[in-house]
Amino acid sequence: MEILIPNRLSILGHPQRLAVFRLLMRRYPDRVPATELAQALGLKPNTLSTYVNALMHAGLLTQERVGTSLRYAIHMEAARETIDYLIIDCCRGRPEICSPDLYPTPLGETAMSARKFNVLFICTGNSARSIFAESILRDMAGDRFVAYSAGTKPRSELNPFSLQVLEQKGHDVSVLRSKNISEFQGSGAPKFDFVFTVCNQAANEECPSWQGQPVTAHWGLPDPVKVEGSDAEKNLAFHQAYGALRNRMTGFTNLPMASLDRMSLQKAVDDLGQSQKEGPAT
Repeated sequence: MEILIPNRLSILGHPQRLAVFRLLMRRYPDRVPATELAQALGLKPNTLSTYVNALMHAGLLTQERVGTSLRYAIHMEAARETIDYLIIDCCRGRPEICSPDLYPTPLGETAMSARKFNVLFICTGNSARSIFAESILRDMAGDRFVAYSAGTKPRSELNPFSLQVLEQKGHDVSVLRSKNISEFQGSGAPKFDFVFTVCNQAANEECPSWQGQPVTAHWGLPDPVKVEGSDAEKNLAFHQAYGALRNRMTGFTNLPMASLDRMSLQKAVDDLGQSQKEGPAT
C-alpha cells in the first residue's frame, strides 16, 4: 500500500482531479452521472473522462453503467486508507496534533448538556425542500434542535405550493423567509452541529468549510419546483417532497445521539440520505 498511496496523492495533486474527488465526496454515497459532473465543474466530457480515469486507476473512484450513462462514486475504503496513511505516518498516530479542529468535543458529550443542536438545511433556492426541512424539525423536536435553512441562490419569495403544504400540515409559515447561505458564514453565525444539503445542485457547489467541523450529509431529493403540469400534479410533487423529508426527520430525531460516536453518527445520517426518496402524498 505504501507504493500506491504516493500515487494517489500525486493524482489528487492536480487541482481539477481534486475538484472531481471533492465533489464526489460531498455527494457520497451517491453515484453521480458523468454529464452532471462535467456540468457542475465546467468541464468538457473528454476532459472529465481523463480525470475520472486517472482517479479510477488510483483506486479512488468506482464506476457503474446505468443504461447509456456512466456514474461515479467515491471508493470510500481507498479514500480512508489514504487519509489514514497521512495521519499514521505523517502525524505519527497523533491526529489531534496535525488537525486539532477535526477533533471537537464528541456530539455524545454535547448531548448530555442542555445545549440544543444547531442544524442547517441547504438547497439552491431555499423556497421548498430546505424550508420544509426547517419547519418539520422545528415542530417535531424544537426542544432538542434549532433548525435553520438557506439557499446558495435563494429566491426572493417562498414557493406558494410550499406555503400551501406547510399550512395544510399545521406549520407556522410566518417565521419563514428565503435566506442566503452567507448569513450563516460570518463571525456571528451559529455554530452548527449538522449541515445537510437537500438538493444535488447545492451539494455540487463549492462552499467554505464550516467552523467546528459539523456532521454533514447529502439528503438530495427531486426538486418539486421543476415539476410541470397541472396544479394538482405540482401539488403532488410538493407533498411527496414533504413526506420524504418528514420520514428522514423522524429517523434523524430518533437517533441515540448520546451513545453514538462521530463515525457511527456520520454513517447513520448518510444512510438516512439514501432512504425513501419520495414520501407518501398525504
